Amino acid sequence: MAEPYLTPENVTEHEIEIKRSRFLCAVAPVSSEAAARAFVAECRGIYADAGHHCSAYVIGGDRRLQKADDDGEPGGTAGTPMLETLLRRGFGDTVAVVTRYFGGVKLGAGGLVRAYGSAVGKTLDLAPLVEMVPARLMTVTVDHVQAGRLENDLRVSPYEVREVAYGDEVGFRVAVREPESAAFPGWVATLTAGRATVGAGETVYLRKV
Repeated sequence: MAEPYLTPENVTEHEIEIKRSRFLCAVAPVSSEAAARAFVAECRGIYADAGHHCSAYVIGGDRRLQKADDDGEPGGTAGTPMLETLLRRGFGDTVAVVTRYFGGVKLGAGGLVRAYGSAVGKTLDLAPLVEMVPARLMTVTVDHVQAGRLENDLRVSPYEVREVAYGDEVGFRVAVREPESAAFPGWVATLTAGRATVGAGETVYLRKV
């Protein structure tokens, strides 16, 4: 069953210092791997003189895509704890980049794990968050006589109209949050005197209202 997830509202940055090493973390909402990679590249460009730009990202509400990169730190000491922090806190569609300026004191494997995980955790604590909830993408097909009124009512409803297609009939693709999906066909039937056809499609995600 699809579960809700969190994602940052926007880019949030925070810096911590441990034994003179600076760890600059940036977290951002992303909707694809390409967007996550672009954000990592952007951070690399901004802090081009830093020794490491470690990253982790989780794409999709189902966390179907997960990547972590230690960027030269000992294996498993940077990207992995960053990724584990995102997953443990229930984030999806999120990228985190931690840029490290070495302070001259080695932290050891355990120290690095704690530092990178903490940098992400503290930044998430400061970030404004959005909760995304599962929704069902519903298809509604109706004749042209009923379509105008139905579209008007959909536009002012809690449902999100994703697409309207005109042909012999009018087809709507509407995202309906899961708690409301069982009642949606009846709502449509009432508006159209039972003349509409409603079908359920794939799972998508919407902001919680």
